[in-house]
Amino acid sequence: MDDASRTYDVIVIGAGPAGENVAERTRSAGLSTVILEHELLGGECSFWACEPSKALLRPVIARADALRVPGLRQAVQGPLDVPAVLAHRDTMAEHWKDDDQVDWLDSVSVDLIRGHGRFTGPRQVEVRTSDGDTVQLTARQVVVVATGTGAALPDLPGLDSVRPWTSREATSADRVPGRLTVVGGGVVAVEMATAWQALGSQVTLLVRSEAGLLPRMEPFAGELVAEGLRELGVDVRIGTSVLSVERDAADKVRTQVSDGDEIVSDEILFAIGRTPKTQDLGLETIGLTPGEWLPVDDTCRVTSVPDGWLYAVGDVNHRALMTHQGKYQARMAGAVIGARANGEQVDDGKWGAHVATADAEAVPQVVFTHPEVASVGLTTRDIERSGRRIKVVDYDIGRVAGARQYAEGYRGTARMLLDEERDTVVGVTFVGPGVGELLYSATVAVVSEVPVSRLWHAVPAFPTISEVWLRLLETCRG
Repeated sequence: MDDASRTYDVIVIGAGPAGENVAERTRSAGLSTVILEHELLGGECSFWACEPSKALLRPVIARADALRVPGLRQAVQGPLDVPAVLAHRDTMAEHWKDDDQVDWLDSVSVDLIRGHGRFTGPRQVEVRTSDGDTVQLTARQVVVVATGTGAALPDLPGLDSVRPWTSREATSADRVPGRLTVVGGGVVAVEMATAWQALGSQVTLLVRSEAGLLPRMEPFAGELVAEGLRELGVDVRIGTSVLSVERDAADKVRTQVSDGDEIVSDEILFAIGRTPKTQDLGLETIGLTPGEWLPVDDTCRVTSVPDGWLYAVGDVNHRALMTHQGKYQARMAGAVIGARANGEQVDDGKWGAHVATADAEAVPQVVFTHPEVASVGLTTRDIERSGRRIKVVDYDIGRVAGARQYAEGYRGTARMLLDEERDTVVGVTFVGPGVGELLYSATVAVVSEVPVSRLWHAVPAFPTISEVWLRLLETCRG
């Protein structure tokens, strides 16, 4: 074959964490695999989301915890060393270079073409390379779309001239804006409000929904995070919509809001949701609609495409928009693709090796604010819609000895949801400093469907915050 026309068993479009993982799995199954990427290998997570955002937040949260530790608080009274924080962020983002990722792809024998891939028909992909050349690709087995999402922006006149921040600018900025307006009430909004306020900005957080912050989580989670943001100095405004924005002659952003106020800031960040990166994929050539999500079954096969040759993993399928879930889907899809290609039986049982059931029943998530939020499984909002008989068990984490050791004046709440008919845990939410490290135990409990009678024998170490598990069980029994 020549360079302008190549055939592989598997073509993967998008080299973020999901794309990389599925490519590694299909290659390990003996299938020739090529991955296409027009930006940086590692995608949004490595360079503009998970890694840089947590690098910004780690010193913020560590200092907030230290301020509540007797004997330590005096040592951390001063401001953060902003240049050091930004330098650490740059290091964690590999200075926006993907050499290590390229080396890893080479180590697992996955081919790479740098360029933009578009469908030209079933199993046919055309790549416009970064050098301006065109490569025609054919997949013997499957094509996997792993293009992820981009930041959604509102339909406001003149928005382009304002040069708004999205999550990318918020995690990669090289200076601290004196004043920052953040629009949104979800994870990106609250995390970036936390980070930039602590780094020296005066942040105003505008939340359109009357439901407040983190509306998909337990209501107390958003309430405690809002309280924490206000303690940091953030101006949190609930039920406030943006009517218009403009950048004036002094290079300031003027935002008119629904309560009649005008907010003046140096930058404005819109964190109002995500949209699938499918607009320019040539989906119309395979009977799909450009710009739409790609719904899949539990094996991550796109349900609306005949003959089963198209898969979608990660955010683009809209199942669970988190890096760890995308990687999980990639592992499942890679196993399925390998099994089907090799004529093996696909295990499609509830907890089988080849189905991504955790996307529906056990999605873990941590919000890195102060206090932290960690949740997995169902919430009370989900229960209201399901009609299931669920017992809600709450406990004040601050009453646990380990929490009092962790920080003076510890404030936090734990909620456990029990299916009363099956006597199993179906959802857990923790809010409080340091609770992110409790989440895996909760995930295991939900995924394993461990009966409460057995959980009594999982003894938490004393004095740790994990003792809250014992207190939840005691409260449930009482």
